[in-house]
Amino acid sequence: MEHRELIRIMLRRWWLIALPVALSAVIAIPDLFSAGAAVNAGFSAQIRYSAAQKQNMQSSERGYTDVWTASEYTVHALTDWVRSASFRGEMAQVLGEMQGALASLHIAADNARSVGVVYLSHSDHESLGAIANAAVVVLSSRSHSYFPQFGGDAAQVTILEQPAIAASPPPLPSRLAPFMRLGVALLIGLALAIFAEYADTTIYHKDALRRLGLPVLGSIPKERA
Repeated sequence: MEHRELIRIMLRRWWLIALPVALSAVIAIPDLFSAGAAVNAGFSAQIRYSAAQKQNMQSSERGYTDVWTASEYTVHALTDWVRSASFRGEMAQVLGEMQGALASLHIAADNARSVGVVYLSHSDHESLGAIANAAVVVLSSRSHSYFPQFGGDAAQVTILEQPAIAASPPPLPSRLAPFMRLGVALLIGLALAIFAEYADTTIYHKDALRRLGLPVLGSIPKERA
């Protein structure tokens, strides 16, 4: 189909195209104004910290470079530990009766040199607050059970930023859903217009006669005001 013919169909059957788009807009516009508030994306928190081994901090024979390198290795080790099942198990012990909340917890960790970050997300605000506090306790006091190189002492952990609970933004598919519905409605409208055009046997343009193999001897222009 030539683009000129498609434009003629759209102009002639515009109401068929507009109808499904209008119906979809009635549903999509409230979602756009609510900014996805109806979607419960849960809550998130971050714990920023730094850490070092106590024996390295107390040593006077090592230079500052060695101390900072040891701190980087310590934070890197803690980052790997936070991702493990043993860290989650330690949090379960700290949480006690609230350990069931860990079933809905998503936890991740990363570090940049001597600064580590623990990412927590949960569907419940109160549960996430308790979990974040438990994570701080485990980071600060339980690492010696998993790292023999710490010499029997837990790593010296300093919390750089106390975890603040914030609402997580809605997932990207939920935010794009209203626009996707409008796009699908537009395609449905175009399909309806094309189907109606080919089901209609009325001749609207001289190009239709040419496609039928009929010669066009002349045309009467529309009356202009």
